[in-house]
Amino acid sequence: MRPLLIHNEELERYSFGKRHPMGPDRVRFTMQLAAHLGLLQMFEIVEPPPASDALLRLVHTPEYIAALHSGHPAPEFGIGTADNPLVPSLPAVASRIVAGTVAATSAVWTGRAKRAVNISGGLHHAQAAELSGFCMLNDAAVAIQWLLNHGAHRVAYLDLDAHHGDGVEQLFWDDPRVVTISIHESGLYLFPGTGHAGDIGGPNAYGTAVNVALETNVSDVDWLRCVHSIVPAILQRFRPEIIISQHGADPHREDPLTHLRLSSDALAVAYQSLGRWADRFAFGRWVALGGGGYQRDSVARVWNQVLAAVAGVELDPTTPMPANWENTVGCRASRTLGDLDALAGLAEFDPGHVMTHSADPSMIATSRAVFPYWGLVPFQ
Repeated sequence: MRPLLIHNEELERYSFGKRHPMGPDRVRFTMQLAAHLGLLQMFEIVEPPPASDALLRLVHTPEYIAALHSGHPAPEFGIGTADNPLVPSLPAVASRIVAGTVAATSAVWTGRAKRAVNISGGLHHAQAAELSGFCMLNDAAVAIQWLLNHGAHRVAYLDLDAHHGDGVEQLFWDDPRVVTISIHESGLYLFPGTGHAGDIGGPNAYGTAVNVALETNVSDVDWLRCVHSIVPAILQRFRPEIIISQHGADPHREDPLTHLRLSSDALAVAYQSLGRWADRFAFGRWVALGGGGYQRDSVARVWNQVLAAVAGVELDPTTPMPANWENTVGCRASRTLGDLDALAGLAEFDPGHVMTHSADPSMIATSRAVFPYWGLVPFQ
């Protein structure tokens, strides 16, 4: 049973304009590189179904949907602002992305596939009635609500974007059936300014919002230690029926909007570990999404590591990039798939073991805030 890859050319058109960071070529370059690496043949490629307002209304308000369809600026809904300029054709593309993520989730939930990926998805900042952070419609949240409406009792959402996954968290803030885990650059330094360790969920769901707020310039090893200490510990106790994960590529060191400075190799380690955790703690059910990331070379390389992890293969980081790759992406580009400078320090991260040593302040703060709700001992 091959994993599903949700894709067609329409999904590549999610863009606020050529000069805007959220351009359409991020997904296109990712697919070109995947074809070069031979990854596409490992997937069943499925076109997203048509979108419907009924699907969007699972989390978005009718007023907001109507404002999107109007084609006019609506600042009260975040439409037509400096960060989120008016693009009349964009709601149709955003709706199709939602339909694609729900199709991926439905296929995994019903057993048609064990894993699926929609690299165009992961628009995690969108709120119920607001376009926020370049995100028009929250495809992950719609997919989670679809699962709850179809009998799911335990859904885990993991967000590895450099920005806090605020939209998904807020939509399920007080729902004990959904655990949201976000590992991100602290809101003290980065949009949206939320996601602190003490943000742990509503009164009916304390401990189900898990936030690791990192300092700037975090190292590969420190970031991976946070991932391998917090994520498997929570998953082991929660035992989700399915995992939906968001893989913004903006933690990478070349990203112009963030300050985490990670290598593609460290991100690849985390993605491979997540695949193991899905098998161990979530019946193998895993839906992976894209997200942020604004430097075209690093986005394509990082998202191909996501595709590889979903497909259950590992890519050689020394693999040369395609000929004329730098001209293709129009920016400074790596000559190899990996960054290669930190490989030796990544060998210690075994997905079979929870990391409990050398806890940094971010790990300690998060563990103190949420671990007691799960019967876990906080780090010291």
